[in-house]
Amino acid sequence: MTKKVSFARAAAPKSADDWVAAVPAEGTVELAPPAEPSEPMKRLTIDVPRSLHTRIKAACALRGSKMVDEIRAMLEREFTDLQTR
Repeated sequence: MTKKVSFARAAAPKSADDWVAAVPAEGTVELAPPAEPSEPMKRLTIDVPRSLHTRIKAACALRGSKMVDEIRAMLEREFTDLQTR
């Protein structure tokens, strides 16, 4: 015996903007938009040894925090005010 499952085809949005702006279906959870940063953000890319990356990731997992938040806080502590040095 074979079970047949059919899927209804959803109408394609006219554009990507229409798709993004689409209202979520009933029963879905709507997430709050992320908080806007107080100032524009810039991306910083660095290369670190795999062992260091693993240690950072493990420490953050044990703390229940995100790597990006921990590293931002560390950089803020180190570079608080360049004028006072």
